[in-house]
Order: sequence, then structure tokens, then C-alpha cells
Amino acid sequence: MQVKCPHCGKQLAWDRSNKWRPFCSERCKMVDLGAWIAEEHAIPGEPAHGEPEAAGQAVKDRSH
Repeated sequence: MQVKCPHCGKQLAWDRSNKWRPFCSERCKMVDLGAWIAEEHAIPGEPAHGEPEAAGQAVKDRSH
């Protein structure tokens, strides 16, 4: 089966010989991970536990 790398679009075989699948290389995998960390990618929907800033403020409020 042939698939496209989610980052660069290069065609690659979907098999166990590609240790970076679904990416074509470690570079594409790391660029994609960086985009998630930088919040350039997101899964739509409501936050599971509220906004992180609000949760952090609640902890600060309880400590006083």
C-alpha cells in the first residue's frame, strides 16, 4: 500500500520497513511534532478539563 507523508506529501510504502511511518523520515516526524507542540495543529472540540490557564489559577487561589 502506498500513502503520502502527512508533512511533505512524498509517496511511501506503508510497511514495517519504514520505521518513521506514517512519515517518510525522522525529519518530517519531528517537524510535525513541533507543530503540535507549538499548537499549530489542534483537534477541534471542547477542552477535556477546561483551559490550562484557568486550572493553574485555581491551584494558586487554593494555596492562599
